[in-house]
Amino acid sequence: MNSKKIFYSIVALCLILGTLMIVNRHTTDEVPFYPGETRQIWSVEAKVEFEASGEPVTISFAAPGSQAGFTLIEESTASLDYGLSYVENDHASRAIWTKRKAQGSQELYYKARFLVDPKADYSIIPKLPNTNFTSFPEPYNTAASQLVKQAHELSADAYSYTRELIKQLNSNDNAQNIGLLNSVKSKNQLIEALLKNAEVPARLVRGLYLEDGRRRQSTVDFVQVFKDENNWQLFNLEDGSQGKPENVLLWEYNGESMLDVDGAVNSRVTFAMILEEQSARAAIASKKSTQDLLNFSIDSLPLEEQALFKTILLIPIGVLIVVMLRVLVGLKTSGTFMPVLIAMAFVQTSLITGLIGFVLVVGVGLIIRSYLSHLNLLLVSRISAVIISVIAIITIFSVISFKIGLTEGLKITFFPMIILSWTIERMSVLWEEEGPKEVLQQGGGSLFVAVLAFAAMNNELVRHLTFNFIGLQLIVLAVILILGNYTGYRLLELRRFKPLASQED
Repeated sequence: MNSKKIFYSIVALCLILGTLMIVNRHTTDEVPFYPGETRQIWSVEAKVEFEASGEPVTISFAAPGSQAGFTLIEESTASLDYGLSYVENDHASRAIWTKRKAQGSQELYYKARFLVDPKADYSIIPKLPNTNFTSFPEPYNTAASQLVKQAHELSADAYSYTRELIKQLNSNDNAQNIGLLNSVKSKNQLIEALLKNAEVPARLVRGLYLEDGRRRQSTVDFVQVFKDENNWQLFNLEDGSQGKPENVLLWEYNGESMLDVDGAVNSRVTFAMILEEQSARAAIASKKSTQDLLNFSIDSLPLEEQALFKTILLIPIGVLIVVMLRVLVGLKTSGTFMPVLIAMAFVQTSLITGLIGFVLVVGVGLIIRSYLSHLNLLLVSRISAVIISVIAIITIFSVISFKIGLTEGLKITFFPMIILSWTIERMSVLWEEEGPKEVLQQGGGSLFVAVLAFAAMNNELVRHLTFNFIGLQLIVLAVILILGNYTGYRLLELRRFKPLASQED
């Protein structure tokens, strides 16, 4: 009983751990369950233009980061003959270009690529702004007080106050007061000042509406309003709507300047953008994933090793097919897992080419082996002779195929020569001991199982799951362990009971 409990505990542990690894890989690393899924990536290019007059130039430009809805996966610049550095602090990230002497019209480019990511969060947390009081001289102070009073009476908190204030500034009922105040401050600056005067932490931030194929687009101002240090919302300055629209990318949201220019004049920034579709795996590979045990994957390996593991991780699937057909169905094969190796060769050669090559090599090899059996050689010498014969057969077939223009025949070299040699030896001994019928049963069974294993291993979904979800190997292991505990009848054994069924009828 104790051994049974330990066995089922191991099986349960493999199932639970494998399932947890798969779920975590899908939810945390966002690896899709189906191949061919794509993700949207926005490529946004900022063009900085200015006029230089031969003096030293320093250009400091706000660089955006990851934020709600978007993950920054790549950034680059194009700046001929300019020095470049990236400066980051708690408030912002900036790209800084410098040049000792610049003359005439200058253009600098900054490009960022953002993955549309519902789980993304702000890489730089917005800081609570100050609430410096802005004093207005009369009669501007009276006009401002009337607007603030009306908004305050119709609101309950910072957010509702903001909505009401924007509504008041957009109302025709207050056109006289608004026109008076706009003579000293723009509408956007006025909203920011009136919010701070009411001790509501707020600042103007700059966002970019993302529209595929747009060129020469400028940023749009939003007002960022805080309830407390960790609770803030964006408000549209035109209609007072709350929240960041899905197609808005905040370029600067911490109160820093968008562009600082020293040593040049007539500067401006325009944006161009394009929407791309990229495979989910390639897009996600660009993200920085947390490294822990449950996120274990082979993505961090060099590409050469990844390509190797992409094939190796298919072997357990073929093994599972063999176990099911031998344990549950009762098929006979030549060797326990020789069909898996044949299936691996089929993956490299293609099914039809592999089947023809296997039958030809084994058939000719059996003829040569039958001759060697009359020489009474020792086993080691006999196997060595068979190996050399197999190599010669494959070489001859490859040369003949190439000469007659059948390049597919060259793929026969992917067959494991040692395994083919042992297969020939085993079938030859089986022919001598059991007769040709047993050879055909085991040989045919091996090819049938190999074809089924090939169909499973060559399936695009199976290849995707085995490579991206290591936890699947534990689930396959658990199923194999359960099958290994099966002691019932095999399907092919039920033929023995057919006479009993006919007698009952």
